[in-house]
Amino acid sequence: MVRDLYDGVAMARFFSTLMLISGVAPVVAPLVGGQLLRMTDWRGVFVVLTVIGVVLALLVRFCLHETLPPERRKAGGLGEALGAMRGLLADRVFTGYMLSGGFAFAALFAYISASPFVIQDIYGASPQTFSLLFGLNSIGLVIVGQINGKVLIGRFSLDKALGWGLAVITAAAVALVVLTSGALGEPGLVPVAAGLFVLMSAMGLAMPNTNAQALMRSRDAAGSASALLGTSTYLLGAIASPLVGIAGEHTAVPMAVVQLGCAVAAVLCFVLMCRPGRRADTAVEPAP
Repeated sequence: MVRDLYDGVAMARFFSTLMLISGVAPVVAPLVGGQLLRMTDWRGVFVVLTVIGVVLALLVRFCLHETLPPERRKAGGLGEALGAMRGLLADRVFTGYMLSGGFAFAALFAYISASPFVIQDIYGASPQTFSLLFGLNSIGLVIVGQINGKVLIGRFSLDKALGWGLAVITAAAVALVVLTSGALGEPGLVPVAAGLFVLMSAMGLAMPNTNAQALMRSRDAAGSASALLGTSTYLLGAIASPLVGIAGEHTAVPMAVVQLGCAVAAVLCFVLMCRPGRRADTAVEPAP
């Protein structure tokens, strides 16, 4: 829908606005869930989720209208969708942005999976402190996402903003590897929390710009492109998540190593496949 309604800088800015939802939801959801458990047990949580799902389905069915102009609509079907996906994956630049965003998101998933036992069990923070730090990281992501949309985009190219984001994510991951490995002695909670905050915040530069750049190369196959972006993102996140606990619950090194590996992979895909600065930013339509 964003691809139907926006293009270029306007699309990147809108994706940055959507980061508000991505950042606020992890802050609000635990608060709502905690209050909900005062009134019901865990079974009641699933009842509420079911109700929310039904309401959302009804809103989509009756309130969310088609955004693609009639003259650009196609008959659709599985065969056409698969053909569009093959064409998109054959586009090296699209695939580069898809993988860059997916690996960056995998680093975020590694944080989400590991942070409860890293912050609480290893570094001794209370549940309240963990909740506070989780909320601060989400706020950092929101703020940087808004800076990306309202300050950087339009003054700098999307590739440059994306490159800065990936560079900061990689630097934060390197710092976390050094800290958690004990190379500088026992770091304590504050330096590790600061590294995670920087890594999370920089996602506000990486995620909206990879989506915008990828979708700008798929004007007539936005649905297939969006499906590929979403599937690859959560697939890479699902692969990264269990790796953070591979050495048990008493070391944070696997989390940092997974994050660094994902960050380096994102940078390599961006530099080698997208080739920023060495190509024209023109959309390439997939083969039918």
